[in-house]
Amino acid sequence: MQESDASWSGEISKYREDIYFDAELRGHNLKFQSTLGLFSPKSIDEGTRLLLENIELDSDADCLDLGCGYGPIGMTLASLAPAGETMLVDKDYVAIEYSNQNIRSNQISNATTLLSNGLSKLSSDRTFDIIAMNLPAKIGNELTMVLFADCFLHLRPGGRLYVVGLAGMRGFVKRSLNGIFGSSDKLKQGKQHAVHVAVRE
Repeated sequence: MQESDASWSGEISKYREDIYFDAELRGHNLKFQSTLGLFSPKSIDEGTRLLLENIELDSDADCLDLGCGYGPIGMTLASLAPAGETMLVDKDYVAIEYSNQNIRSNQISNATTLLSNGLSKLSSDRTFDIIAMNLPAKIGNELTMVLFADCFLHLRPGGRLYVVGLAGMRGFVKRSLNGIFGSSDKLKQGKQHAVHVAVRE
């Protein structure tokens, strides 16, 4: 191996290493293990923080984190609702692997994971009090509406769907939520993100 090859090989090997960091979310200090390829792998993104700051839930709420990544939303919800059960769902097996690792390392006993494309693998009778999602910007309008509709079906009466998305998506998010839930509210407008909530009546 030439010297130049050894140089880039050593640099790349660093990128293969897992990433570790701590974060305080809603008063809970959590440890995270992540990897490149997952969303915001080195720190908690501002959209997730804005979403979590605006979620209201009881200590016995059953919660769902849709598109969990390595688990910050779901783990926080499980910590805030220790008497309830929280499920973390993602279509990426790597995300589920890291979520499971983070659940174990933080000794969170009331959280489970599910590998699923949206909510397609969730049993039809499984319902929740709270569903939360950090809406990806590039999944397309059609899939977004499918996800919102599936969330509606898996919420109990009075259950709430919380969505954070880029501020430029707020008009579409509002129209879509209104069409499926009948109404929705914008809870918070940040510099780059907006948080919406819709209630299943």
